[in-house]
Amino acid sequence: MKILKKLFYLAFIGVLFLSCSNEDSEINLEPEIIEAYEALDVSYGSDSNQVFDIYLPENRTENTKVLFLVHGGSWIGGDKEDMNGVRDYVMQNHPSLGIVNINYTLAGVNSPPVPMQTNDISAVVNYISSNKTSLVISDDIGFIGLSAGAHLSLLWSYANDTNNQVDMVCSIVGPTNFTDPAYYNSTNPTFQSMYFLFGNPSISFLESASPYHTATATSPPTLLFYGGQDPLVPNSQGIDLDSRLTTLGVTHEFTFYEEEGHGWFGQNLTDTFDKISNYINQYL
Repeated sequence: MKILKKLFYLAFIGVLFLSCSNEDSEINLEPEIIEAYEALDVSYGSDSNQVFDIYLPENRTENTKVLFLVHGGSWIGGDKEDMNGVRDYVMQNHPSLGIVNINYTLAGVNSPPVPMQTNDISAVVNYISSNKTSLVISDDIGFIGLSAGAHLSLLWSYANDTNNQVDMVCSIVGPTNFTDPAYYNSTNPTFQSMYFLFGNPSISFLESASPYHTATATSPPTLLFYGGQDPLVPNSQGIDLDSRLTTLGVTHEFTFYEEEGHGWFGQNLTDTFDKISNYINQYL
């Protein structure tokens, strides 16, 4: 009987030890590490230009927001690689953000930019949102667009964001109003070719394709950059949208570099990036 009691006691101590060891191992478990994720040329359609690059940071959470980059090229050219400088700046200065750098179907004869290209943006946003759980991200987003990409970013944020996902949008030299007399009544062949690109449409269609006309009081915070010597985008495009957003009470910031053209370098470029960074910190 004493032997049995001794064996029982040793067995009990063993079970207790194992139980304590398991508890200790559970207490000391390392938190799961979410690795950084990168995927290039992810397809979202049948056209060769319907691809995007995605960059997600390490240790992100379901609150990690995503910044979309949209390239320029007069709606008929350009490539997401043109935004790699912006991508690198954001990755270095805002490492907690996700980034999606998109290509879109290029316009041409019988293929006007709108709604084709805004539909492409919708497809990418929907792709990201529908996979947010597996990607471990929020569906809150922001936009930075350049030239034609800035027009598309503004237009999508003002007219196509049906789920109110956009927290901020930034336009760098983006056209805003195709009914502006500086465009519409111009004899400039560059401006006239734009209307042929849009299919020589009606005024009502041009209004629907213009951020100036589609902005509302609920439009997201907007950051605008324009150059006073721009040969492609009349001064009135940025100035008038600034005035329109002020009238609507939309939070926004407008920077006008009087001596710059359709893009710039040096101190003004540094100023642009600094203001973008501040806007990201404030709104995204």
